[in-house]
Parts: sequence; structure tokens; C-alpha cells
Amino acid sequence: MQQEQDHRGGFHYEVGGKRLASMTYSRAGAALIIIDHTEVDKQLSGQGIGRKLLDTLVAWARETNTKVMATCPFALAQFGKDPSIRDVLS
Repeated sequence: MQQEQDHRGGFHYEVGGKRLASMTYSRAGAALIIIDHTEVDKQLSGQGIGRKLLDTLVAWARETNTKVMATCPFALAQFGKDPSIRDVLS
């Protein structure tokens, strides 16, 4: 699920109405976001939820012609490992 208000937004993973994982960003312009944080509840550790959030964000960025920068260490590492998602980078 994606939510955005004012200049802050994020993609979230929820189970039973409880948010268990989030990847947040801030808007740096109409067509640019900066991923600043990824957090996954310990009970979901090792299940690839952080990567699923990033893949959802990348698909959304492609659909909306939004460019992405990352300061979040997790997102930076994923972009570094996987050239197939770098097309959204600013």
C-alpha cells in the first residue's frame, strides 16, 4: 500500500491492519523522490519484505515517471546489487 501526504510518502506492508514494514521517502520535486528509510518488523526478517517494498516502489516510479534517489542504506545496497532497477535512479 502506498500513502503520500504533503512532501512525505511511503510504501507499507500490513497484516491484519497492522503495519509491519515500511519504505519511506520525501519528495524533492514533482518527479523526484528520495528513499530515506526502510524498516521491517523482526518477525518478518529473512522473508524479502524490504525488497518487495522496493520492487513495488520501482514499479510505481516507472508508471509515474518518477525518478528516485536513495539515502537509505538498504535501498542503496539493493540498487548497487541489481542493475535491472537502476533505470529509475536520478
